[in-house]
Amino acid sequence: MESEKGTVCVTGGTGYIGSWLILRLLDHGYSVRTTIRSNSEHKKDLGFLTSLPGASEKLKIFDADLNDPESFRAAIEGCIGVFHVATPVDFFGKDTEEVVIKRSSEGATGILKACLENSKTVKKLVYTSSASAVGLNGNNSDELDESVWSDIDYVKSLRSPGLSYAISKTLTERAVLEFSEKHGFEVVTLVPSIVVGPFICPKFAGSVQFTLGLLSGKMKNVESSSLASIDMVHVDDVARAHIFLFEHPEAKGRYNCSSNAITVESASHLLCSKYPELQAHRKDSEKDQTKSLKLLPSLSSKKLLDLGFKFKYGVEEMLDDAVKCSKEKGYL
Repeated sequence: MESEKGTVCVTGGTGYIGSWLILRLLDHGYSVRTTIRSNSEHKKDLGFLTSLPGASEKLKIFDADLNDPESFRAAIEGCIGVFHVATPVDFFGKDTEEVVIKRSSEGATGILKACLENSKTVKKLVYTSSASAVGLNGNNSDELDESVWSDIDYVKSLRSPGLSYAISKTLTERAVLEFSEKHGFEVVTLVPSIVVGPFICPKFAGSVQFTLGLLSGKMKNVESSSLASIDMVHVDDVARAHIFLFEHPEAKGRYNCSSNAITVESASHLLCSKYPELQAHRKDSEKDQTKSLKLLPSLSSKKLLDLGFKFKYGVEEMLDDAVKCSKEKGYL
């Protein structure tokens, strides 16, 4: 049964943002088709998606893989819009940088070609980018707007574990916007900062795991992070922003999506004062090092706010929701 608002496609439906976006789209009255990898670890148990309110009538699940862009055609055909959330994530270097970049950029381009061929019905694609496509450039500005891009050479010089992810997100976002300009097909990109809050998917959401680990000092290798400040946004605000940009007729180009910038020290105090059981004992040398770190420039969401979007959640709500959900699912 198709809803009055029509049918949309969400790629990467088993992920943190994808699953939450499906929840909100169903809640907004859309019928949803979502794609999952045929070899997905969640293949055997998709109850977290099929049990969502309205899913039994308005959610259909398709197999598709970024390695085979043609595999998305069936899910896209007849849709009024596409939310491209799926992305290859390889923080442990299992695949080469070239493989990750090719999978991401060619997958996105293939999905856009399928949209273009179905342009009689598909009117817009919203692409989920990342703050790693904006802030990694050595920029000394206090705030970063949508005109700023990460510098690939600078990213490579960092030699960080997330190297391939940051490069692939930057190059893929550029590719989808260039495709839009070349072919006249409407594309909007959303650039969220660190996404925090509850998660529908059974897997411990990576950005939640990272944030709680960074702030508590408990998780291995996270306490030594060079970050002195973080930009955060609630997962529900991210999902709502996707839908807002899809529905807004004047939405064009890139939009940063970050509701709060806070020092790690302040956020850590907020978290551990409320949940003292999460606090790890850090060495004095680690505490002194944190105080000497340079604050990073924050993402400016002025363009999104000027369009009329309003954030609903603050830092305390993000952390409360993240901790509560993580405990309920047995991760804390």
